[in-house]
Amino acid sequence: MALTDTTIRTTKPGDKPLKLFDGGGLFLLIAPTGGKLWRLKYRFGGKEKLLALGAYPAVSLKQARERRDEARKQLADGVDPGANRKAKKAARLASAADSFEVIAREWFARFAPTWAETHSSKIIQRLEKDVFPWLGARPIAEITAPELLTVLRRIEDRGALDTALRAKQNCGQIFRYAVASGRAERDPSGDLRGALAPVKHENFPALTDPVQVAELLRAIEAFRGTLIVKCALQLAPMLFVRPGELRNAEWAGFDLDRAEWRYLVTKTKTEHLVPLPSQAVAILRELHALTGQRRYVFPGRDPRKPMSGAAVNAALRRLGYDTRTEITGHGFRAMARTILHEELHVKPEVIEHQLAHRVPDALGTAYNRTRFLAERRTMMQQWADYLDQLKAGAQIIPIGINAK
Repeated sequence: MALTDTTIRTTKPGDKPLKLFDGGGLFLLIAPTGGKLWRLKYRFGGKEKLLALGAYPAVSLKQARERRDEARKQLADGVDPGANRKAKKAARLASAADSFEVIAREWFARFAPTWAETHSSKIIQRLEKDVFPWLGARPIAEITAPELLTVLRRIEDRGALDTALRAKQNCGQIFRYAVASGRAERDPSGDLRGALAPVKHENFPALTDPVQVAELLRAIEAFRGTLIVKCALQLAPMLFVRPGELRNAEWAGFDLDRAEWRYLVTKTKTEHLVPLPSQAVAILRELHALTGQRRYVFPGRDPRKPMSGAAVNAALRRLGYDTRTEITGHGFRAMARTILHEELHVKPEVIEHQLAHRVPDALGTAYNRTRFLAERRTMMQQWADYLDQLKAGAQIIPIGINAK
């Protein structure tokens, strides 16, 4: 029977320690002196163990249950919560010169500001879940390649091959940072080349047949969701920016009179300029009446935040499209890239610059936001006109820049 606060408060101490069980291994130990201590009984590696969760009433019944649930999540992930706690404590006490976790967090704090928030959060979560529990308290200079491989194999064993590879890459970056800062002699991750199972990456599904694209555009036009989501659906194929950049778009970046949108590319932290075709400007002006007083162009249920990253894909599924095999929000980029080149015969370098990809040029510049700007303005209007013609069912004859 589950505990209640009333039961805890009214139970008097006895001559011997008394245990009041709540469930899931959680119990309250009442000492003869009157002290009430939360304990969690669990098994790990075939051994029964005990984890202290604090004292009542400083730690309430609700908080004790939360701590129990968190510990059981760690057990489900193959982590000993007691050992994990010891590793965290040891990492806090260890010198920054020899603790893997301390150095890793130092490395993360130094470089995270240069990364996209989604990228940095994945890295720290990966380290906290899959690496720190086993390597966090270890002196970084003493960690060997077999020891690191054991950690990575544990990730592989649950089928997360891509996560294992990325964890290896992150650990390598941390080891090299430690070498550069004089706290390690070498990077053991380099000895693991070829030791992990290869990962087969699949491209985002995309429609590149103009007939199928026309059907999709007509389906989007008939979408019966909110105006915010419908506008995002309409702009996604027209502007073909990364999905995260579209949903996080802020009105401050738009100049509708100049038909321009400027923002920082999430991957490179460089400024990018998107010339807006007249169709996009019309959609944005209509949406501005609804969300123009807010920060985000496409606010979510919480108007202070952008709409969910799953909103566009969810809308595509509502339209009857399989986002695993047919089209995703990211697939609009491949769709535009393919059709612009193969059907409208636009030069690849113009397309790549509009996609905000790094494109080396004769001056050695990796990316220049104003490169091919005149051509890109023409291309974006031509592309929007082409989509309108597809949607209307007209026969398409390539015209405009670079047409054969």
